[in-house]
Amino acid sequence: MREESARMVGEVADFTGLSIRTLRHYDDIGLVVPSGHTAGGFRLYTDADIDRLLLVRRMKPLGFSLERMKQFLEATDILTAAQRSESPGLDDWHAARMTVEEIRAEAEARYLELQTQLEYSAEFLQLFRQRFD
Repeated sequence: MREESARMVGEVADFTGLSIRTLRHYDDIGLVVPSGHTAGGFRLYTDADIDRLLLVRRMKPLGFSLERMKQFLEATDILTAAQRSESPGLDDWHAARMTVEEIRAEAEARYLELQTQLEYSAEFLQLFRQRFD
């Protein structure tokens, strides 16, 4: 990997809004592993790595576990490889497709639950303002 096409961990933390500690943790557990390292051992993230981090960041508010996020990333990798004609096994493709569909359904349900919570919060604030403002 060419270093000029990659970003170091501090810049990635600033860009993504994730802490350096979080980025290191994601690397340690294999959730999002940087594509390279400098000669001094510093992590280097490509645009594709950053896209994965942003995807994880978007899943966090929906309450997905790190393991579930990892399953999702692995499944999307398989489906992407299939689109590029890098033939994964048919069983792998079907399993990946099922995982993505399950997570989509979970995300939709969790999103609706969060919407309801936001509506209740808005109602509370409205009542609060009516009584105390």
